[in-house]
Amino acid sequence: MNEMERNLVLKKLDAEMRPFRTAGKRKDATKGLLRMVRHALHVPLKEIAGRMGVARSVVFDLETREMTNAITLRSLERMAAAMGCKVVYGIVPRDGKTLERLAEERLWWEILKDRGQPQ
Repeated sequence: MNEMERNLVLKKLDAEMRPFRTAGKRKDATKGLLRMVRHALHVPLKEIAGRMGVARSVVFDLETREMTNAITLRSLERMAAAMGCKVVYGIVPRDGKTLERLAEERLWWEILKDRGQPQ
C-alpha cells in the first residue's frame, strides 16, 4: 500500500470509528452491555435461553463473562442475535486520538529513534 492509499484508509477508518472513539473515552463504556440491552429491550432470560437452546444459567453466565472481558466474540454474537441484534466492534487509539494522529506520532518516534534522539 502506497502512502496516499494509506492516508485515505486512515481518514476513512477515523470517520467510521468516530462513535467508537467517543465511547472509548469513557471508562468501561461497554461493560455490562449485554445485560443493559436485554433490559432495555425487555427480553427475559428465559426467552433468550430458548432462542439460543441453552439454560437460563448459561445466559446469565454469558452476561457475567462479558462484564469481566472473558466472553468470546462467538458467544457475544450468539446472544446479540437472540435479542435481534448484532455485534459491531471497533479498534481505536487510547485517549480518543485518531488513527491518523497515532500514525503520525509513530512516524516521528521512528524518525527520532533512527537519529538516536531521546524520546
